[in-house]
This record gives sequence, structure tokens and C-alpha cells, in this order.
Amino acid sequence: MPVGGLVPRAVEDAADVVVRNAKIHTGDARRPRAGALAIRDGLITAVGDDADVAPLIGPATTVVDALGRRVVPGLNDAHLHVIRGGLNYVLELRWDGVTSLRQALAMLREQAARTPEGQWVRVVGGWSAEQFAERRLPTPAELNEAAPDTPVFVLHLYQSAILNRAALKAAGYTRDTPDPKGGRIVRGRGGEPNGMLLAAPSALVLYSTLAKAPVLAPEDRRTSTRHFLRELNRFGLTSAIDAAGGFQNFPENYATVTELARDGLLTLRIAYHLFPQTPGQELDDLTRWIETVRPGDGDEWLRLNGAGENLTWAAADFENFAEPRPELDGYEGEFEKAVRLLMENGWGFRLHATYDETIRRDLAVFEKLAADGLFPAGNRWLFDHAETVSRDSLDRIAALGGSVSVQNRLSFQGEVFTRRYGFGAAAEAPPIRAMLDRGLTVAAGTDATRVSSYNPWVALHWLVSGRTVGGLAVRPPHNRVDRETALAMYTTAGAALTGEQDVKGVLRPGCYGDLAVLSADYFTVPEQAIPDIESLLTVVGGRIVHAVAEYEGMDEELPAVSPAWSPVAHFGGYQSHRDRGGAGARQAELLGEVVAESELHRRWRVDRGLATDHAQPFDPCFLL
Repeated sequence: MPVGGLVPRAVEDAADVVVRNAKIHTGDARRPRAGALAIRDGLITAVGDDADVAPLIGPATTVVDALGRRVVPGLNDAHLHVIRGGLNYVLELRWDGVTSLRQALAMLREQAARTPEGQWVRVVGGWSAEQFAERRLPTPAELNEAAPDTPVFVLHLYQSAILNRAALKAAGYTRDTPDPKGGRIVRGRGGEPNGMLLAAPSALVLYSTLAKAPVLAPEDRRTSTRHFLRELNRFGLTSAIDAAGGFQNFPENYATVTELARDGLLTLRIAYHLFPQTPGQELDDLTRWIETVRPGDGDEWLRLNGAGENLTWAAADFENFAEPRPELDGYEGEFEKAVRLLMENGWGFRLHATYDETIRRDLAVFEKLAADGLFPAGNRWLFDHAETVSRDSLDRIAALGGSVSVQNRLSFQGEVFTRRYGFGAAAEAPPIRAMLDRGLTVAAGTDATRVSSYNPWVALHWLVSGRTVGGLAVRPPHNRVDRETALAMYTTAGAALTGEQDVKGVLRPGCYGDLAVLSADYFTVPEQAIPDIESLLTVVGGRIVHAVAEYEGMDEELPAVSPAWSPVAHFGGYQSHRDRGGAGARQAELLGEVVAESELHRRWRVDRGLATDHAQPFDPCFLL
């Protein structure tokens, strides 16, 4: 396409894709800014200005005019449950980005009406009560009213789940059902479950209840995963490190992404971890895996990255900040055997560790193994989460050659963390600046999808602003990072965790052609507008995998969402507010939400005889 004098000509090394007229942030210290780049055979071949790429434009080259927009390296979520999320995506009603409970319940009511008999409506992660104008959870009564006959399961963080009567029946919960270990079934006066499930502190009661819901057929799991990957591409994600997790069995739950990789249909690069699922069998599973494959095997689209985020179940703490920190029993014996097995066989690992008390116990095991030369030994290993890690523990992590991966879990749980531990502790949760000051590799992610949203810009906003989705400023300026550092945590740092720092996370010749053309300039938009950023065009390995606005239709076609009644087919995924308009429009919208909530309150009073349906105004002037 002849654009601005860039005329196609016959050249042997013609680019597959050229991006021009752009404000490119390369992430490369040697050339941090550019105006154009070229991609051939999945790799960047030129970075410069329009004149540098003009000779590379052939008749078959796709030329993308960025129209002066910001272009950044493709984002890399360093802790995302992408495999599990993909298997369930089209079944879930997403409240991510919804700003009022009234809107959320209206979506639920509408979805219940189209959900066939035998299926559930499920809201699983990506939201917090603090994001709603009403600042509260839905009640079981509201779920019963919205969906009298369709089972409804609503998961709220690591803390609780709300079920309607139909879901309690479908899950088999009665007055005779005992409370599970570490959980609580809240009951009414007669002993019948009232619809609230509490993690106390273990979330197992929540996840085991969700596991009772119907699952997708294999072909629908494939379609669901493809649509979830496209949804991630929508926000400029081009890579993710899958952190495994509970209820994600190997190899059966990995079969879908493996098939898509074999067919060349992945639109996101995935490095995955293996998590032993059966307590007491962890060492046997790890041994079998070690005898079969090695980390780094695979290719640039799908590769094993190691074990974790649990190695042994007994060593895992919980992240339910509504409950006190759990006291773990002695776990060091089996844990040491697992770590030794991995390190002696060249396997890296990641460890879920929320509290410094857990991290200190783990480090004591590593320091014991260091006497045998196993730390540091070149294997990549890291702690995940680390909200309350101490400075002393960070020094020990650095000495043992470890890294850290932080997630914006306190975007959604900052208020409850502050209520339990105080503003002082919340200000350092996690101590990101202290991590960076020690030279540690600190990568960023979301821990989506069961708690946080998968939208990386919500996480980037949290890194930069220290604010929750409810607007509470938790981390003060001294524990925040600037926008460029935050972006590096979402690009180059994530690449370092998978050993791909030489080819990923930077836009320079020889690196993967992974990039995003943004809807707004991340470096200049007001801080509060960062969560509203999306990608207008996302490229992975020279393939255009997401395209909207001026680029509509340039991406690869997807099969229709299946099943047809899927919430995603009707509502989509993350509820964007990017096109809402200016501050005036947002102000009027908020007033409308308040008026609607006022009407709901009036109806509640009328229904209970506390007011008449046609109440007279108090001021007699209004009677004239």
C-alpha cells in the first residue's frame, strides 16, 4: 500500500509487516525511541524511521500506519492462570470493569434467562466489591431474585462465594452437610445453608464447589481457549507464564493448548509450570516429570518452564487477607526433598508464598542445600506474591540467586489487607522498591483469573499509583515505580524468568516481532486513565492477532463463541470504559447510577410497608 511515499517494490528480503508513523518505545537502552520497524519471519529486522523501513516494503508487505500512536513491546504476564482460564472462559460472566452492583445484577439476570437447564451462571474472579458504587457484595436474596431457577455461583476474591438456592441444591448442600476443613457453610436459623460460603482461611470450599459445575466439551474447550487468548491480545499481551495451580492436572488440562500449538493457532506465547495435585504424591509426580522432559524444551510458542507454584501442598500458605495468617505445620522434610530433586536435575521452580514467615522457612531449606552447592546453581527460581517479605529475606533471596514475581492482588484486596494489618504494613505490601534496589529481577503479573482481572493495565496502574480498584491509595510514593519501570516489569523482567531475555520484551533487530499499538499513550495519559488503555492492534511473531478501530479485519478470524448461550457471546469479556467520553459524561453517568440506586432503595421501603408507593413531597410548595 503506497502510504506517504512508501511504495512497494520487488525486494528479496521484503518484510512481512511494517509499522510506521509511530511513537515506538523499544525498551532497548541503546535505542529507546523509534518511528518505524519491520518484521520478517517472526523477527524484527529493522528499527528506525520511515526511511529505514521503506526499502523493505514489498508487494506482499502489510504496512500498518500507527497514526502517531504509542507502540510498546508486547506485554508478558509473569503469573497468569491462562491454561485454566482458557478452559472456562466462555462459561463465565465477567464482572471485570463493571462499576456498579446494579449493572452487575442486571447482567446476571439477563444471563440467567438465556442459560439452559442444567447449566450454571458463574462469576469467577476479576472484580471486588470495592469497585462498585455501592461498595458491597450481592446478597443471596438478590441472586435468588435475579435467577430463581438457574444455579448461580459468584466467587469473591479468596474470601467467599455467594450461591442462590438453585446452586445450593445443585451442589448438594443441605443442613446435614458438614463444614469442610478450612471452610465454612453459613447457615440460617433452621440450620439450612443460606448461600454464603467462607474461606476460613482455605479457599478449597470455594473451588471445590465451583468444580461441581458442568464443564465444556473438548471442542468447546478449544474454542474457549482461542477466545480467551484473543481477549488477552486485546490488551496487548503477547506472552504469559502459566503458574499452574489447583484443579489443573497434567497432562489432561494441558491438552487444549498443546493441540492449538501443534496446529499453529496459539496467539499468545505460553511458558508453563507443573504443579503436583495430589497431597502425599508430590515427589512421585515430580520424579516422573523430570524423567520425561526438561525445562526449556519446546519452542517459542509453548515451553515448559519448571515446577510450581506449589512443590508440596503442606508448604503453601493462603492469601485470604480477611482471615489471620495461617500457621503451617512442619513441612520442611518433604519440601527439602522436592527442592533437592529439582535442583539436582536442572529444573527451576516458582513458589507461592504470601507471608514472610513462609518465605523465611523456605529460605532456611535453600541455605541448607546451598552447602551442597545447589544454590545458586544457575537454575531459575522465584517467589511469587511476597506481600509481606522482609528486607532481610530479600537479601537472602538475592544471595541465593532468586527472583520475585509480584501481582496486583492488593488492587482487589487492599482495603481488607489494610483493615487487618494497618496502613503501615499495607504501604510495604509488597516492598517493590526494596526488591528493585537490591538488583533482583522483579516481574509483574495479575494472578488472574479467579481473583484479579487479567487486564494488565489495571496491574500497571497499581504499580504506578499504589491505588486499589476502589481508589484507596495504599502504597505511598516511596514504594511506587515510574511508568517505564512498571512496563519493564511487564516485558523484559518476565522474559528473564523464562530465559528469553535475549529475544523477548525488547523491540530491536533479532528479537521476536511482538508489539502492541495502544489506544492511548501510556506515558502521557492521566494516571487514572491507565486502566482504560487497550491495544488497537497486537502483533505476535509478525502475525496480527488482534485488530480494531482503523485496523478492523486485519486480524485472524476466530470461530464463533460456543456454546451460543455463553455470557461471552453476549457481553464479551472485560467491561471497557475506554469510550465513555470525558469527565462530564462520566459525572452524569455516576449521577445516573446514584439515582437508579435511590429508586431501588425506595422500592425496598415500599415493599416492606415503610413508605407508600406515591409518597407526597414534604415541601408544600411542590403541591402548587
